[in-house]
Amino acid sequence: MEDAVAEVLRQWRRIHPDLDTLPIAVIGRLTRCTVLLQQAAGAPLTREGLARPEFDLLGALQRVGRDLTPTQLARETFSSGAAVTKRLRRLEERGLVERRADERDRRVARVSLTEEGRRLIARLVPEQVGYEASLLSALGTDRQRELADVLSELLVLLEGRLGGVRF
Repeated sequence: MEDAVAEVLRQWRRIHPDLDTLPIAVIGRLTRCTVLLQQAAGAPLTREGLARPEFDLLGALQRVGRDLTPTQLARETFSSGAAVTKRLRRLEERGLVERRADERDRRVARVSLTEEGRRLIARLVPEQVGYEASLLSALGTDRQRELADVLSELLVLLEGRLGGVRF
């Protein structure tokens, strides 16, 4: 059985027979995996009406364990400031986070989880991790570790080459 990228590779080889399509094979598959994971309808996040980037903001507040500024949240979630502002507005409307002015500098906002946000993320993280584990289970633990190691190596390489790219 072939994946969706295999046909793309055949098409490029037909047009450019001397072209090394290995980069397309790697990047194309990573991109396709990302799209499929973002569209997963049965995911706990989807059932809660959360997009992955919103979940990542809530998760950052939980795992860091303290109030963060929008700029700090952008760094923690690899997002742009504008994207964080938009997501925070939605999460605030849902009563999951609250923003308040910093005591020393009123121009700076501090963001924290509300009690409802803490309850949601405490419940949702194990559900989401379990869901993701079920998606990967057919690979087996050793192959998952191997994949994680290869992806880590790729990420370090790309961060070294593209590290100046800001969200």
